[in-house]
Formats: sequence, C-alpha cells, structure tokens
Amino acid sequence: MTQTVLLSTYSDLTDAAGIAGNLFAIVLFVSPIPTFRRIIRNKSTEQFSGLPYIYGLLNCLICLWYGMPIVSPGILPVATVNSIGAVFQLMYLTIFIIHAENAKKLKMLGLLLVVVAAFGIIAFMSLTLFEPPNRQIFVGYLSVISLISMFASPLVVVNLVIKTKSVEFMPFYLSLATFLMSLSFFAYGMLKCDPFIYVPNGIGTVLGIVQLVLYYYYSNACGKASTEPLLESYA
Repeated sequence: MTQTVLLSTYSDLTDAAGIAGNLFAIVLFVSPIPTFRRIIRNKSTEQFSGLPYIYGLLNCLICLWYGMPIVSPGILPVATVNSIGAVFQLMYLTIFIIHAENAKKLKMLGLLLVVVAAFGIIAFMSLTLFEPPNRQIFVGYLSVISLISMFASPLVVVNLVIKTKSVEFMPFYLSLATFLMSLSFFAYGMLKCDPFIYVPNGIGTVLGIVQLVLYYYYSNACGKASTEPLLESYA
C-alpha cells in the first residue's frame, strides 16, 4: 500500500513539473509578440534580427524530436512544449520574412530552408543509423548542445547589465519565467532520471538565478527597473 502511494505521489510530482515547465515556456514563447506587433504596424523589420527565431526554431525541432516516443518514450511534455514553441517560431519567422527587405527576406528564407534540411537529416540519421537506446543518446546530445547554447545567450545581456549598471535591457518577468521554466524542467528531468533534460536545465536554472540576483542588485542600486521587455536587445 505504501509503495503504491509513493508511486502515485512520484507520478503526480513528475506530471506537475512537466505541466509547470510547459506553462512557463509558453510565457517565453509569447514574449516577442510586442516586437512583431511593431513590425506589422510599421510594415518593416527595422533593425530587428530574425536570427534568434531561426535558432529558436531549430532548437524547438531538435528537442521536439527528442521528446517523441519513437526516440524517448515517456517524456511527452518535452514534445508538447517544443511543438508549441516550433509553431510560435515559425509564425514569427513568417511575419518577419513578409515585412523584411528583399535582401534580408532572401537570407531568412535560405536560413529557414537550412533549418528544415538540418532537422530532416537529424531525423533521418537517428531513424536509420541508430536503434533504441542509442537513438535517444544521439538525439539527446544534440538537444543538450542546443539547449545549453540557448541558455548561454542571455550572458550577453548579463554582461551589458554589469557594464551599464542598469537592468533596462533585462526585463524582470522574462528573467523570472526563464528561471521558473528551467527549474521546472530540471525537476522533471531529475524525476525522470534523464540527464539530457536535467543537465541543460540545471545550467539554465543557475543562469536564471544569476539574472535575478543581478536584477535585484542593480534595480535597488540604481532605483530604476525595466517595465516592459525590450526584446530588440535579445535580437
């Protein structure tokens, strides 16, 4: 009886961590909406870069593939959150390409084709060259590299905060959502005993704590805080 209760509690905690990770990730996925409203309103991409969304799409596709039952059985929340992320990134890229100048439009279309081709090659190789569990290991390493690179990208903003002693370019709610998402998936990965999930998200959790500590320190020291995400700084 005790073992049944423990197993039920373990399952509930795992599900809760996965659901929480999905919810906080969706907050991050919708955060560029103000930027794209501006692009649509002005009918121009101005000085914004589409590269973060190209990379975001590739990251979501790799992690989506890792979460698929054919690669990693039993981690469906990883697949669901990254499928939602891929849809958002593709939507942002479509808007960006429509409103970009011709030279930038061609560049982004080319990069989009590269991403699709790269994902196709990864999926093909994992299915034809690897059998379980080696298939999971192959895709898992790729997802770890992709996630760590994604979590490391805010270090540019962290460096800017330290140099300027201002949190203007590091919105609090965006940093908080990143931290909570990383923490949720770190817990989910630990409960699932999956290092391909908990290692990169553990790093993301630490980097999220660094951002929040810096925000607290510099917002108090300077008496000025960011009220809305200046997303062009991330682009």
